[in-house]
Amino acid sequence: MGKLEQTQQGQGKIFSQKTTTKMQGLRRILAALSLGVICLESTLPVLAAPPRNPEETVNCDILIVGGGLSGAAAAYEGLLTGRTVCLTEITDWIGGQISSQGTSALDEGKSQRSLQYFPKGYRVLRDNITRLYGKQNPGDCWVSESCFLPYHGHQLLYQQLKEAEQLGRGTLKWFPSTVIKQLEISDNKKLINGAIAIQHNPKAGISPNQDPLSQTIEDAYSYQNSDKFNKKIIRFQAKSKKGHPTDWFVIEATETGEIVALADVPYRIGLDPRSYLNPSSPTEKGDPYCVQGFTYPFAMERTATPQPQYKPSFYEQYQPYYGYDSDRRFAYFDLVFTYRRIWSPQKGQLIRVGQMKVHEPTPGDISMQNWLWGNDYRPGTSQDNLIYTHDQLEKTGQLQPGGWKGGLRTETLRKGEEISLGFYYWLVAGNTDSRLGYGIKRPEPNHRLLTGVNSPMGTQHGLSKYPYIREGRRIIGRPSYDHPEGFSLNEIDISTKDYWNDFYRTTLPRPMYQQVWSTIANLEATTMTPNDRPSYLMTRRTHATVYPDSVGVTQYMIDFHPCMALSPPEKPGNREREDVRVGQGSAYPAQIPLRAMIPQKVDNLIVSGKSIASSHIAAAAYRVHGFEWSVGAAAGTLASFALEKNILPYELIDNLPQQEAKLQELRYRLENNGNPTAFPQTIMFDARRH
Repeated sequence: MGKLEQTQQGQGKIFSQKTTTKMQGLRRILAALSLGVICLESTLPVLAAPPRNPEETVNCDILIVGGGLSGAAAAYEGLLTGRTVCLTEITDWIGGQISSQGTSALDEGKSQRSLQYFPKGYRVLRDNITRLYGKQNPGDCWVSESCFLPYHGHQLLYQQLKEAEQLGRGTLKWFPSTVIKQLEISDNKKLINGAIAIQHNPKAGISPNQDPLSQTIEDAYSYQNSDKFNKKIIRFQAKSKKGHPTDWFVIEATETGEIVALADVPYRIGLDPRSYLNPSSPTEKGDPYCVQGFTYPFAMERTATPQPQYKPSFYEQYQPYYGYDSDRRFAYFDLVFTYRRIWSPQKGQLIRVGQMKVHEPTPGDISMQNWLWGNDYRPGTSQDNLIYTHDQLEKTGQLQPGGWKGGLRTETLRKGEEISLGFYYWLVAGNTDSRLGYGIKRPEPNHRLLTGVNSPMGTQHGLSKYPYIREGRRIIGRPSYDHPEGFSLNEIDISTKDYWNDFYRTTLPRPMYQQVWSTIANLEATTMTPNDRPSYLMTRRTHATVYPDSVGVTQYMIDFHPCMALSPPEKPGNREREDVRVGQGSAYPAQIPLRAMIPQKVDNLIVSGKSIASSHIAAAAYRVHGFEWSVGAAAGTLASFALEKNILPYELIDNLPQQEAKLQELRYRLENNGNPTAFPQTIMFDARRH
C-alpha cells in the first residue's frame, strides 16, 4: 500500500501525508494572496480548481448518488419498473456495508429476523448468499446469521441489479469511482436540474485501490487529471424533455449526506438538544461534533505457523486506545476472531467460552475486524470531527461553486486508517489492554493481514475501500401536523425505556418530564393493541409509533459507538463522551415514515440511507443493513411512482393526517411488490391494517 508515513533515514525526518497536504494548501493560499483573492483569516477556504466542460451527458429517469445498500435497493426497484437508473459510487463496488465498507456480517434485529420480515430484494440477496456458499453462514460467525466475504457482496449485488434490469426492462447506467462535484439548482431553488460528476480511473501502470481513501479523496473531487487518475467529467440530466418538475428524481444515498449538504437543505448532525422527544440526550444545547465513530474493517487469516509481523511507525500513538472490552470474556482471542469470522472452510473443535460455544478457528479461517476499542475511530471535537458541519463547509469554501471536496476531514480519515492498521498489530503482537490492564493480552502471531486486489477487501493495503459510517448528516423534514418545526423520528418513537425511573425524574426539568408523559400518552392513544389500557396507566411505550405514511420497516437496538471526550480520540486516558449511552437499549420493531425522506426546499430530491430525518438517538437504530435496504426500496418505488403519476413526493403527505388516495396507492404498491410497510398486528386507531 502507499505508506501513510515515509521516513527519510539519512536526515531522520518524517514526511507525512499531513505535511504534504499542508504544503500544497500553503502554495494555493500564497498564490491567492498574490492575486488579492482572499485575505488571511483564522480559517482559510479551499480554492476550487477550475471546472472542465462535461465530456459526456447522461440522461436518467432516476439519479441515485451512492451505491451502498440503500442506493442499490433504490436502483433495484427502479429497474423493476422499467426506469433508466443512473447509479454513482465513490468506490468501484456496489453494496456499501456488505462490500466496500467491509462489514459483511448482516446486522439484523431478532424479531425481524425470526419473522423473516424483510423487503423482497433483501431476501433475494440473503438467498443468493446461501446459494453461492451452500449455506447461510459461510463464516460460522456468532454476531449474525450470515457472515461472508465482502467481494462476494459486490458480485452478488451487481448481478442482482442486472437481473432486475432484464426482468423489468429497465436500463442500469453504473458509474463506479464517480463523485458528484456540483448540483445545478433551478432559479427558484426548488429543483435539481442537473449534476456534474467526476469519474476517476487509475492511470496505466497504477494498480486500482492502491492507496487508502485519505490519499485519494481530494484527488477524486478535483477536475484535473493527476499522477494517479485520469478524470472524466459527466453531466447527469433528466431523460424527459417535457420541462416538468417531475421529469426526474435524485436520490440521496451517500454515506455521509453529501447531496444534503450540496443542496443546502436543512439538516442536523451529532447530538440533539435534550427534549421531551429525546429525553436521554446528554446535552442541553446539542453538539454537532459528537458523531458516532467510524471504522475501517480489515480481514485477517488464521495460519498454521507464526507469521512475520511488522510494527507500524505510528503504533505507539494509538496503543493506549486498544483493548478487548470491559467484559473479561472478550479477552479470549478466539472469541474475538470468531465474532465476525467471514470464511471458515472447515469447522474446528467446539469449545465453550463462559456461556457460549464456538467452533475453534482453524488455519484458513478469515475474520473481519470491526471492534469498538480497536479500529473504531471516535473523534468528538471541532478540531478532529470527520463530517464537516455547515459552518465548517462554508469556512473551508466547500459550498462555493466547484469547491466541494466530499465534506470530510482528510486528516481524520488518515488517522482512522492508522488506528485500524495499528489494531491489527496489537491483535497479533500487542501485550497491553486499555480496558483490562496488563497481564491479560497475549500475542497471537499465527495470523496474516490479507492485502491485494484479490483479497476480501479488494485493496492493496488491506483496509476497506471506504470506512463503515454509522452516522451522517440527517435532514429535518418538512413541518407536519404533529411536527410543526420539521418532521423527525425521535427516541420516544421507538425506545422500550421506562421513563418512569429515577434517572428521568431527577434529570429532566419538571415541565419537560410532564411533556414526555403527555406525548407518550398521546402516541399510545392513537393505536389499538391487544392489551389496551388507559394511557394514564402507561409507564413506557408498548410499541413503536405507527405512521399513516409508513413506507418501510426496520428493527434494531439503539446502539452507540460514542465519540470520545477529548482530542485526539487516542489520547491516553481518554474516555467516551459522558452519558451518550443513556439512550442505548432495545427498540421496538419500527416503521419508516415517508415524511422522514422528504427534505425541505428541494422538491425532486428523495433522501434515503442514514440521512433520513431522525434524531441522533433514533439514528442509532435506523442504520443497519435491513433498514438501508427497506428505505432504499421505498425511495426507488417512490421515484418511479412519482414519475408515473406526475406528482412531487411532498404532495403525498401535505394533507396528513387526512388519508390521501395516492399515498395509499403507493403503500399498496410497496406491499404488493414484497416491501412491507408495517409489522404484523400493527393496527391503526381506525382499525385499518397496513
